[in-house]
Amino acid sequence: MSDFLELDRVSLKYTEDETALALYHTSFRVSRGEFIAVVGPSGCGKSTLMKVVTGLWPATAGTVKVANQVVNGPLSIVGMAFQNASLLPWRTALDNVMLPLEIVQPHASRLKKERAAYEAKARDLLALVGLKGSEQRYPWELSGGMQQRTQLCRALVHEPSLLMLDEPFGALDMFTREELWLALQDLWLANRPTVILVTHDLREAAFLADRVLVMSARPGRIVLDRKVTTPRPRTLENAYLPEMVELVHELREHITAARAKAA
Repeated sequence: MSDFLELDRVSLKYTEDETALALYHTSFRVSRGEFIAVVGPSGCGKSTLMKVVTGLWPATAGTVKVANQVVNGPLSIVGMAFQNASLLPWRTALDNVMLPLEIVQPHASRLKKERAAYEAKARDLLALVGLKGSEQRYPWELSGGMQQRTQLCRALVHEPSLLMLDEPFGALDMFTREELWLALQDLWLANRPTVILVTHDLREAAFLADRVLVMSARPGRIVLDRKVTTPRPRTLENAYLPEMVELVHELREHITAARAKAA
């Protein structure tokens, strides 16, 4: 696979104060269609990394490239999902999923003429994550897990090349999170976007990703790049395989070491 995303010695300071250095000489590459998870101590710069990749914050030093283009402003090829689903309360699940199609080109200019086809696509995504029959429900009629499923569909409906996920399941209980791991895996297998998932859940990282990157304590840099060898599609039982358990322990050891260095 070809490189789709490249960070080359990227640093970021929010102010001129050196203590405000959030990232330092951060380098890694991601192939097109690859699923990457990023883990590390709290405050290490994981969310900052997402802002740099998507062009929301310009790097202080180094280079960020996406699709062979230097990132120098907000990207239009990105779908994003966060810990809070942030669905519009006055729109149904289906209409929330359709929202990016009203904004992102070239879909916005085609939507009026091709609305039936776009709506069918949105319905198919909702069905894929188990929400068939809930298309006309409003957010307040959906559970937290159902809202996050809807948010994932919204992030993917315009076929982004890059999907950025910032703790999307962090506020949910363990059983709901595990259900959504499977839903996200199905969505990724069906569409194969390039994915960067930021998470504190090491089991989640190991279950979902092709590779797991561990960041150091602030200022953040990559201290481990670990490939996940468990074949896909993965089942919840796979999370308890010896190689998965060993991987989670290895990730935990590196994060513990990073925290100790920062203390």
